[in-house]
Amino acid sequence: MTVIHIVLFKFKPAVTAIQREGFFKAAKSLKSLPCVKDGRLIVGGPSVTDPISKSKGFECALVSYHNDLKAIEEYQASEEHERLKNTYVLPLTEDLIRFDFQVDHEDEDLVGVLPMLANLGVGRN
Repeated sequence: MTVIHIVLFKFKPAVTAIQREGFFKAAKSLKSLPCVKDGRLIVGGPSVTDPISKSKGFECALVSYHNDLKAIEEYQASEEHERLKNTYVLPLTEDLIRFDFQVDHEDEDLVGVLPMLANLGVGRN
């Protein structure tokens, strides 16, 4: 089973570019946690949604993959996650949306497609 964890972040208006860079760097560092499946954690933004109003002000997304619900609990309880939350999320964001879901058994083989494509060099310049 795979659990996918998605978080959308809306920054406070006064957040600077340097603070955003720090947030992105800290968020990306969570991929090294053993509870993140194969290091599969992606942080991206800003939104390229057209029209941008559909993004409802959310400017950054984090998507991570985990083996099961216990791994999500370990991720949430980790020192690194707490540090990100206390140093960046709470002081810099005015809103967030979290959505976690279990991948259906019949779709589980699709979860491995992204790493497979990356190993083949797809998407590299």
